[in-house]
Amino acid sequence: MRKGQMDYVSPAEVVSDALRAAEKKAGLSVRDLLIRGSLAGVLLGYATSLVFVALSQGLPPIVGALIFPVGFAMLVLLGLELATGNFALLPAARLDGRISSGAMLRNWAWVYVGNLLGSAFYALLFYIAITNFGANNGGALGDQLRQIAQKKILAYAALGAGGWGTAFIKGILCNWMVTVGTMLAFASRSTAGKILAMWLPITTFFAHGYEHSIVNMFAIPAGMFLGAPVSTAQWWLWNQVPVTLGNIVAGALFTGIALWLTYARRPAQAVRESEAPADAVLAKAG
Repeated sequence: MRKGQMDYVSPAEVVSDALRAAEKKAGLSVRDLLIRGSLAGVLLGYATSLVFVALSQGLPPIVGALIFPVGFAMLVLLGLELATGNFALLPAARLDGRISSGAMLRNWAWVYVGNLLGSAFYALLFYIAITNFGANNGGALGDQLRQIAQKKILAYAALGAGGWGTAFIKGILCNWMVTVGTMLAFASRSTAGKILAMWLPITTFFAHGYEHSIVNMFAIPAGMFLGAPVSTAQWWLWNQVPVTLGNIVAGALFTGIALWLTYARRPAQAVRESEAPADAVLAKAG
């Protein structure tokens, strides 16, 4: 940070920086999207397993919410790709005319695949580590993962359409806060300021127990590796699909587009003037 430069970034500047970042994300190669998406999935998996370590030691759930943001902070500072954050950034850039719909969907698809690969890979390594290659059931940690996998699937399935709808709404409530965290990463010029700003909404979402599609890409497969009585089809039908859709709705509408509308969208008159020849604008001003 240059001497005299303020650490705080105004909301209008936050949105402007976010739009530029979205442009860069839309232009990344498939290789980079997969690598950065996979690494983000691994780091979020680490953060999630850290929460279960705390819970297995008898600590209250609020402690898990306080420590979970470590993964989000690391992946954002490294410039990695997280689908849930991109659900907010790229729709705003699309409405601003900076990227195409195809570029937005391309980013979402490849990052989502990368997040899934990284999360599932870490879940497998985590299973091997805590069971000594399947020699035991994982102890208290294994119990935690088996229980959460069943809760995230069978509890919703038992309610039928109401359960599917509940997962969808929890996906909305989750990513509303997560994408606020994504935007707040632009609200400071310093590393410490960025971390603190991101920490606030991420802790808030996790403490409420809402549903995050990428977190579930680790938690549910890990529970399945450890013997939770759920199938892949059940996972996607009763959790992954409705939660992902809820994450998209919240990110795109309630954060990305909402902030773009109030801080970045130019009135039609301003757009016409900006596109008019310079001499015409000067003449009108005179």
